[in-house]
Amino acid sequence: MKVLTLVLAVTAGLCLVGSAFATEHYVSAYTKKDGTYVPGHYQTDSNNTRNDNYSTRGNYNPHTGEQGTKPRDEDRNRSGDDNEKSEDNDN
Repeated sequence: MKVLTLVLAVTAGLCLVGSAFATEHYVSAYTKKDGTYVPGHYQTDSNNTRNDNYSTRGNYNPHTGEQGTKPRDEDRNRSGDDNEKSEDNDN
């Protein structure tokens, strides 16, 4: 029982710490110029890094449960891969 209590306490603490660093906002549904419908979704707030975005490798989206797949800043800098469209970036 002590182990379960400890696990729950640590999990709760990590959730609180994680939410303190990743602030977010809701983006309402909209239609792009090309007619593509984009449903409403949560997005991390803009800042000077992509490392805390839900879509970045090593992170997950708590609203969808999906793992991030996009390169981290240090991976982008190494490969020179900064050619993503701005609409794909969370910041």
